[in-house]
Amino acid sequence: MFRHFRSDVKTVFENDPAARSRFEVIFTYSGVHAIWAHRVAHALYRRRWFTLARIISQTSRFFTGIEIHPGATIGQRLFIDHGMGVVIGETCEIGDDVVIYQGVTLGGTGKEKGKRHPTIGNNVVIGSGAKVLGSFRVGDNSNIGSNAVVLREVPDNCTVVGNPGRVVRRNGERVGDRLDHTQLPDPVIEMFRAMQGEINGLKDEVGRLTSAGEGAPGTVRAIAPASAENGAQGRPANEVKETMQKELQEGGKSKV
Repeated sequence: MFRHFRSDVKTVFENDPAARSRFEVIFTYSGVHAIWAHRVAHALYRRRWFTLARIISQTSRFFTGIEIHPGATIGQRLFIDHGMGVVIGETCEIGDDVVIYQGVTLGGTGKEKGKRHPTIGNNVVIGSGAKVLGSFRVGDNSNIGSNAVVLREVPDNCTVVGNPGRVVRRNGERVGDRLDHTQLPDPVIEMFRAMQGEINGLKDEVGRLTSAGEGAPGTVRAIAPASAENGAQGRPANEVKETMQKELQEGGKSKV
């Protein structure tokens, strides 16, 4: 348990440019304090000292604002930045080198017993305010965008954004900088942009077809169907109509 303390401090310097000294990290970083308290509580929980483990976890919650259930399993080099409002459930499992920002919930969706919280893979970044709810796995090297609500399994090397969370693949690789969880693609916006591009292409095609035909560019003339009797094949409909009206008028005069 205590052998991880040095790596916890080192992880802070690797992920937080605001960290200035080990003294500052040890005495002022609430995320580090919550992880250390959890290691003590988890050791007691595994020995079935459930009440004492819960007392330690709730005391840590009171001082840090981070609630980690003693039953949760946490890997090495977890970094919780700021951390206020972070909730990690009892059966949650977190891999190595995971980064969690403030307001994240790793929770369940029902009252069932047993495994009901998510399993987070290695090298995962979970943005501020994100909610990962249910018993499923978030794959290695994945990125959960800020305020995303993830309700289903996430494959490896993916990015999830939106509510409900939508997976965005980028050739099986991560999108951008590992910690830059603000510059994430929005699949809805991308879909609208693709539709707008198709509409613009159709407008251009209609313009080219219109310009190639008779009349002024941008106008479409109605063509009457072929007729063997009146010889109107290929003639505009308005000319055919005028001719028929003249014939009717002349026929009426001749009868009179």
